[in-house]
Amino acid sequence: MSVRTMYAPGEPCWADLQTPDVAAAKDFYNRIFGWTYQDFPTPDGRSYAQAFVRGQLVATIAPQSPLQLQAGTAAKWNVYLAAGDAADLLEEAGHAGGTAQFGPEKVGDAGVLGFLAPPGGGTTGIWQPGSHYGSHLFNEPGALAWAELFTPQPQAAVGFFQQLFGHEVTEYPQDDGGSYSTLLIDGNEVAGVVPADEGDEADWQIYYGVADVAGAAAAAPAAGGHVLVEPDEHPADGSLATIKDPHGGVLNLIQVTEAQVP
Repeated sequence: MSVRTMYAPGEPCWADLQTPDVAAAKDFYNRIFGWTYQDFPTPDGRSYAQAFVRGQLVATIAPQSPLQLQAGTAAKWNVYLAAGDAADLLEEAGHAGGTAQFGPEKVGDAGVLGFLAPPGGGTTGIWQPGSHYGSHLFNEPGALAWAELFTPQPQAAVGFFQQLFGHEVTEYPQDDGGSYSTLLIDGNEVAGVVPADEGDEADWQIYYGVADVAGAAAAAPAAGGHVLVEPDEHPADGSLATIKDPHGGVLNLIQVTEAQVP
């Protein structure tokens, strides 16, 4: 286990789930990842839960807003990119062809929150760290491992993130004539940008690591969820699956090797 202590601006640093039923989500993801929890009250008298892997913070499960509950909105996972100055990024979003959607909002001493979207859509969280810098584990079982934006305007989205964060870019041509783009920081790939299928709306796909993707996927139906994309017949590191929790939250699983403490 290798504990992260910081994230560079533009690097995915955190993910959380907004759900109509926090208790049910806690049970579901405990069965998938073995998460343990610590509950905290919300100002309106409800509660949210921090999720842990062997004592290391890896996610939050939070209640939906009253408007989301009234509308019957499905549960949704959000991803956050680390930000040096959230207010500056939100102001710059419009100049880069995107949209500032929410914030900046100070969250106690934890940090500053915002949401923006690149051209073509795809709500993207940004997080300016205070006492909370992000996931304590990364690319390990039970922790955030990767994120990629599916968008109808991939090149515009790539340019947007480059303008805001200074990402380098690598292009991987695909058999269908499109291109899979990766965003890099200091030569390391940190996120992907993928052309969306015709008619699909932009959205982030979020990946959490598991030591056994077949076993984790099999646990989803037993816990009341669904498997949307089955893992390979003989999964190995890098094998993928997609699951949906009982209230509609979609999450991707990727098989990873647990980091060993030297």
